[in-house]
Order: sequence, then C-alpha cells, then structure tokens
Amino acid sequence: MTLRLGVNIDHVATIRNARGGLLPDPVRAAKLAIAAGCDGITAHLREDRRHIRDDDIARLKAEIDKPLNFEMAATDEMVAIALKTRPHACCIVPEKRSERTTEGGLDAAGQQAALKPVIHALKHAGIRVSLFIAAQKPQIEAAAALGADVIEIHTGAWCDALAEGQVALAETEWQAIRAGAALADGLGLEVHAGHGLDYASAEEIAELPQIVELNIGHFLIGEAVFEGLSETVKFMRAAMDRGRKRVG
Repeated sequence: MTLRLGVNIDHVATIRNARGGLLPDPVRAAKLAIAAGCDGITAHLREDRRHIRDDDIARLKAEIDKPLNFEMAATDEMVAIALKTRPHACCIVPEKRSERTTEGGLDAAGQQAALKPVIHALKHAGIRVSLFIAAQKPQIEAAAALGADVIEIHTGAWCDALAEGQVALAETEWQAIRAGAALADGLGLEVHAGHGLDYASAEEIAELPQIVELNIGHFLIGEAVFEGLSETVKFMRAAMDRGRKRVG
C-alpha cells in the first residue's frame, strides 16, 4: 500500500542552463527534496543535454542517499553512461530533439527487437528497468515479454484533459489508466505513473492500489518558485497520502 514519491529535478537544471554557470544546482535541489520526504530522485539525461548534464548524473549518484532513477533513451551512448553510473533504475523513454517535453509513451510493442538487448544489458548490471509507456494493453504486454521490471504509465493525456475541462476525454483516459495498472500488476510488473501530475491529479491517482510510485517534476519546480521546494514536496506527499488512505 506504500506510495512512493520520486521528484524529477530536470527543470532546476533548465533554469541553470538558461543563463549558464552553476546555479541553481540540481543536486542541491535533490537533497532538499529528499530532506522534505521524497523517496527518490529522477533525472533525464537527454541527447542534447538541454537540462541535466553528465556531471549532474555523476554527482547525483555519488551524493544522494536515495534511489536515482535515470531516464534515458535506448541509445548506445545512454546505455554506456548507465552502465558506468549504475543508478538504482533506468526508465527508458522516447526522445525527439524537436519536442518540448516527452510527448508520449515508448512504443515497446513496435520496438521489441531494439529494446531487448538494452534491457538485457541494464538488468545484467543489476539495474532495474522501467519502460515509460501509455496505458495500452499491447504496450504493457510487450513490457512484460521484454522482461522489464517496471512500467511507468504516461499520465500526460489524462492530466491535459483535466486541465482543459474535457470531461469525457479525461474519463476515457482515467479508465485506461485504471485498466492498464491492473493488467500490469497482474503480469507481475511494478507500476509507476507520471507526467503532468499536480496536487489534485496525484491525489486521485493515488487511489489506484496497483500504483506504487509517482514521478513528478515540472509542477513541483514551478510551484517551488512561490512556495519553496521543500514545501511543495511536503504538500505533494500530503496529497498522495490523502488519496492512498481512500484505497479500500
């Protein structure tokens, strides 16, 4: 019944890189988030290094005392960095240079041949492997067939529909998430969720007992401008706890 909170610190690095230099430091942000009660840190090292940089990953692994979830594309470069760094987990995500943020889930079903050796190499090194996918039966079944340990359900479409007041679409997406979480759990996959979550949507999704971890970044960093990072992490933890208490 435990619901973990992973805090993505990418956009602290985005702010730093907008001006150059060393500040604000994403590793300091990670330590503040951990002190405020989060259970792990997520960081996405993109091919173009638009936010997190290689030295950020190395420092996070060396300096934080909670699990590091390394988001990465399934490329030879990223596999080599993961094998050198040995994070607690690697979450394989789709990546396009032109996108502002990750636009959808990984096509695990259509890319099994390419993903299989990547997953094998990471698991052989003792790294847990997560696939960031839509809550769709073919994708979930492919993740299980590939031997992934975890899926992270892409919640972006649901969150966007909620924000835009598209009630019918939000309900459709919600039912897909519910069904997908149940299917994945039944197949022996650990179930995480993330993308676009805020206090309200995190509280709601916390009611799904199969989901054991939420990974949240952009909203928390944005709210931290007004409330401070420690407070936003505490507020998020409280929202998640309220939702989890309603699990029957």
